[in-house]
Amino acid sequence: MSRLIAGVDEVGRGPLVGDVVTAAVILDPNNPIEGLRDSKKLSEKRREALYHEIREKALAWCVARASVAEIDQLNILHATMLAMQRAVAGLPVQPDFVRVDGNRCPDFGGIGAEALVKGDDKEPAISAASILAKVTRDEEMKALDQRHPQYGFANHKGYPTAAHLAALAEHGALPEHRTSFKPVRRALGLE
Repeated sequence: MSRLIAGVDEVGRGPLVGDVVTAAVILDPNNPIEGLRDSKKLSEKRREALYHEIREKALAWCVARASVAEIDQLNILHATMLAMQRAVAGLPVQPDFVRVDGNRCPDFGGIGAEALVKGDDKEPAISAASILAKVTRDEEMKALDQRHPQYGFANHKGYPTAAHLAALAEHGALPEHRTSFKPVRRALGLE
């Protein structure tokens, strides 16, 4: 029997607002999904189609997160590692091995793991995880945009663009903003 390999990726380390979202996916070798690659290299329409296909065809998947409060308390790196651990722990099937996009990975409680730089373009399970995490976080940013349209979250997804920084300066920070990030601290007069 082949080993069950979980791919893990995150979305949202760089934004000034919102949770960091991670996903873990174990693909089914008997039910392949065509066109998996780094979520950032896919159109929004293609990502959304693959999002539904992954959720239908994968052996197991889990989307997890670390909250803004956890990011501000732990720092973004440690919060990301925590969210990755939650995604793997939340899988309904335990993997034999975990591959994480990037240059480091957390301890998965005795499950072997490796970090894979540019893994979202090399390992299909990581690509699938990147798609689930990105679509989930993008939807959350669209919902936040509905509640606070003056910030433009649907466009910049919370990243520190000129438009976001201008809105932050004009309207101040929301509870969803990460107060440990310098541009937010500046907007709040904490820098």
